[in-house]
Amino acid sequence: MANSTSPIRVGILGASGYTGAELVRMLLRHPGVEICALTAERQAGKPMAEVFPHLGQFNLPGLVKIEEVAWDKLDAVFCALPHGTTQEVIAGLPRHIKVVDLSADFRLSDPAEYATWYGHEHRAVELQKEVAYGLTEFNRQGVRKARVVANPGCYPTCSLLALLPLLMDEMIEPGGIVIDAKSGVSGAGRDAKQQNLFTEVSEGFNAYGVGHHRHMPEIEQELRLAAGRPVTVSFTPHLVPMNRGMMATIYVRMADGVTADDLRATLTARYESEPFVNVTAAGIAPATRHVRASNQALIGVFPDRTPRGAIIVSVIDNLVKGASGQAIQNMNVMFGLGETTGLEQAPLFP
Repeated sequence: MANSTSPIRVGILGASGYTGAELVRMLLRHPGVEICALTAERQAGKPMAEVFPHLGQFNLPGLVKIEEVAWDKLDAVFCALPHGTTQEVIAGLPRHIKVVDLSADFRLSDPAEYATWYGHEHRAVELQKEVAYGLTEFNRQGVRKARVVANPGCYPTCSLLALLPLLMDEMIEPGGIVIDAKSGVSGAGRDAKQQNLFTEVSEGFNAYGVGHHRHMPEIEQELRLAAGRPVTVSFTPHLVPMNRGMMATIYVRMADGVTADDLRATLTARYESEPFVNVTAAGIAPATRHVRASNQALIGVFPDRTPRGAIIVSVIDNLVKGASGQAIQNMNVMFGLGETTGLEQAPLFP
């Protein structure tokens, strides 16, 4: 087991995907971590250098199947496995291993709601009761005490960081929230899919999951907790022909007497001591290039022309703050490390 002087021995389950590669990239520079196991079912038996040549210069373990992992030699695992496969894997892990799950399998606290949206029964109901939702800025205590953390989805992270403080302080009305969101193609994963071919996505821009995207119940679950009442949002994701990045343009109705400047002031005060969330000055619109390859989130607030209307623009890197970076942030909290450890890199620009 790890102690105050030895590194945390981690495994990455699903290391051949984009989020797995991002975990490796960032953990290689984490002073408190040793990467001891990497799994990939279809790529098992290959060196990491063959799957991701940009990581070839580093002394990494080879890719193996999950059943080949020596669990007694690990303190923590990151699960970057496809949705629907993770519940049984995590339920079967030894109890000494702490887990950060990047799939959607444990994000919904209600197993019945999970079955409704994912088309099959929850396969680890008892374990679900122990899971902490890992939006770090809003659940540090839960993450600190948990053995299993459900890392939020990229769209929920981008949207919730902008909305939660405003609902908690009753600055906006819970009804009528519209989230118009866009993601880079890496958000669809690395598997070969016709709709993700260059000729299918290049020079185009399209909506998907219209009216029924699986991130809807996750967003509404957390907004409901913040508002203290049911919240239904209008959420539409779009695919943008870029590798990485995410933007949520959010339309809200402000409470009586509240202005866009008040919303900005509330968000600024809430995130003043947060290392990874910042609010832009009046009139400055965040862009995905402002956070690229970093664990940063950037939020801007603008008055709308409609009565009591405001527009909030939130951006993150979908692979970092929207996935692997936030996962490392949660691991740091779980093990009592400095929260920014391994995540200090500034955004890449241009």
